[in-house]
Amino acid sequence: MTYRVIQFSTGNVGQHSLRHIIEHPDLELVGVHASSPAKVGRDAAELCGMSEPTGITATDDLKALLDLGADCVVYTSQGETRGPGALDEITAFLRAGTNVVASSMVWLVNPDAADKWLRDPLEAACLEGGSTMYVNGIDPGFSGDMLPFAALSLCQSATSVLVQEVFDYGSYDDAEFTGVSFGFGLTPEQDPPVMFLPGVLRSIWGGPVAHLAECLGVELDELRERHETWVTPTVIECTMMRVEPGQVAAVRFAVEGIKDGEPVIVMEHVNRLTQAAAPDWPYPPDGRGGVHRVVVTGRPGVEINAHVGSGDLDQNDGGVIATAAKVVNAVAAVCAARPGLVALRDLPIDQVHGLMR
Repeated sequence: MTYRVIQFSTGNVGQHSLRHIIEHPDLELVGVHASSPAKVGRDAAELCGMSEPTGITATDDLKALLDLGADCVVYTSQGETRGPGALDEITAFLRAGTNVVASSMVWLVNPDAADKWLRDPLEAACLEGGSTMYVNGIDPGFSGDMLPFAALSLCQSATSVLVQEVFDYGSYDDAEFTGVSFGFGLTPEQDPPVMFLPGVLRSIWGGPVAHLAECLGVELDELRERHETWVTPTVIECTMMRVEPGQVAAVRFAVEGIKDGEPVIVMEHVNRLTQAAAPDWPYPPDGRGGVHRVVVTGRPGVEINAHVGSGDLDQNDGGVIATAAKVVNAVAAVCAARPGLVALRDLPIDQVHGLMR
């Protein structure tokens, strides 16, 4: 079966999901949304670095895209920074009967834990249109759901689960969102970035922690946030930005599920700008630039280290390609799923049909 698909946005993730849709034998690209006037009217192939035109040109006309009656929209627009606007766009598709797979609105990786302001209108739109929405990615997403469940399937018992992203973001060209959100380039005296305001970490990673606890039958006493920063003593120059001495060049943060006073489920990030930053913090194994790791303490105890990018492909390029693939590969499963907001647990695991070429 071929599914008619719209790509919504062509940014860091969207350009890769657009290419994936064009190349996928079971998907037919029928529309592309672009908000930038410089992209409107350009062929989809040009927007994702392909040479052969598709005949599908980008538009900023939401109604024209809704009228296509597509099976699914791949929504990769940066929704977290413009929640009400993104919510309006997504609910319009859902009410029209178009399913949504998304890498943004990450609060919905575990929709049961999302706030009502977000969950309620989306559920109502799904009910009205008989449609389905799924949010996932690499982190939050793969590292906190599929990866720990793979490790736990090998265990007779488990006493703790640690999920980590340890990544050098220096080569990631996203100072406007990632850099600002993480506070890279700030001084310790400045106001904290949005990521470290009270409750923000919990809103993003608390849902995955709670989901894992529920699946393990663990009743957590509380969720705790923690974070720390590393300030560089020397200039760091990288693709992300230039960091002056005395400014933040690495962050370490986590959401911890607490039971009897001890952290039993932890989702932690260690993110630095170049390998020179935060030399005393954990690094990926084998000299790699990044790792998504799960460590299960128990019997027998399991550690899985997952790397994206091989050969000459940079780990950050690998990360955005993998994020795009995580949702594009789910299109068929989401189109076949029950209406409503769904999570990984609601979908079949074999979301890989049509990849071999």
